[in-house]
Amino acid sequence: MTTKVLKQVLEQVKPPKEDLDFIDKHLKSFLEKIKKNAAKLGIDAEVFVGGSFAKGTVIKKDYYDVDVFVRFDKKYRKEDLSKLAKKILSRMKGVSVIHGSRDYFRLKITKDFFIEIIPVLKVKHPREADNITDLSYSHVKYMHKRVKSQKILDDIRIAKAFCYANHCYGAESYIRGFSGYGLELLVYHYGGFLKFIRAIVKISDKEVIDIEKQHKIKRAILMDLNSSKLQSPIILIDPTYKQRNVLAALSYETFEKFQKECKKFLKSPSVKAFEIKKTDLEKIKKQAVKNKHEFILLEAQTNKQEGDVAGSKLLKFYKHLDKEVARYFDVKNKGFNYNGKKSARYFFVAKSKGKILREGPFVKDKKNVKRFEKEHKHTFIKKGKVHAWEKVDFSLGKFIANWKKKNKKRMKEMSVKGLIVLG
Repeated sequence: MTTKVLKQVLEQVKPPKEDLDFIDKHLKSFLEKIKKNAAKLGIDAEVFVGGSFAKGTVIKKDYYDVDVFVRFDKKYRKEDLSKLAKKILSRMKGVSVIHGSRDYFRLKITKDFFIEIIPVLKVKHPREADNITDLSYSHVKYMHKRVKSQKILDDIRIAKAFCYANHCYGAESYIRGFSGYGLELLVYHYGGFLKFIRAIVKISDKEVIDIEKQHKIKRAILMDLNSSKLQSPIILIDPTYKQRNVLAALSYETFEKFQKECKKFLKSPSVKAFEIKKTDLEKIKKQAVKNKHEFILLEAQTNKQEGDVAGSKLLKFYKHLDKEVARYFDVKNKGFNYNGKKSARYFFVAKSKGKILREGPFVKDKKNVKRFEKEHKHTFIKKGKVHAWEKVDFSLGKFIANWKKKNKKRMKEMSVKGLIVLG
């Protein structure tokens, strides 16, 4: 049963030959142009294809992004790499800049095919890397050396599709999930998709995986790695650089969600487990009405660059707003959905607390006690402080409207330029 399901899934997630042929044709043409441009300008750089396309693990998507790395000689200054790449691309149409720790570029070929051009430094040893992308060449090289089996490559595709469907794919700060390279290593390490998810459901404490056994004892890993790299539920040592945890971005929240989906699939294997999970807002709204709860759908907008920067800002604001709502309401259900651009949608299902306890100043603080008693009619003393009960006599919608008026400055500080009620 499971084998049949996975075979069907593989047929669905493998990109059609015509898609791959189209990409390959345009990619070859682009690589020739970029190499010629670099040579004409006398810029010492190599060009290589990275990511899923280079490793043969790409899955079928609505649109394709191919990573092309321009690997500059060490004689160039690290801070000049983006400028040099811009020079090489200057005569090409449809190129846009994406700002980051090191600017990179995006070339639109068609509405569903893009090439991302990433400037990297040619390093002999990973410790010389200035940016995570500088390690990409060694990652591709390692996977080519280790993964010879078509079965493992197919299982990597299945694992990526499973993660993608369950919103656990991507190391971006608004997802905090499994990176593509991380999944490739895990499936290779465990020997296939099923063995990988069976191992995942058994993890109850921090798991340490050192594929190439670069550390003699596991305890040494906890001492050798920076503490900020040890916060994830799985510490996966990069086989190409022992000081790096490939899954440093993976959060416990995402990992627990992924474990839950793995358990469900193992118990009842189905193709549906690989279909992107969509939130049925109408169903949630109907259930809220039935339970006499309030429902609100919001859209927040940011002025930050789309992608990881905008996504992380909008997620941070969502978490802040959630805490604010929870002061006056019992939050029964909630959700965050980032559209990959400059806005995200939030929904809350909540029930009024009716009243909340306000904590005032210490009794000895006469000045502030007077002020507190002016604001609250009925006060009482508890543990040396003045307290009062405050009625929650407003709806969730009214709360959001008032909160917006009072917190314009706060929203601006959090890079949120708009908050709209959609329903």
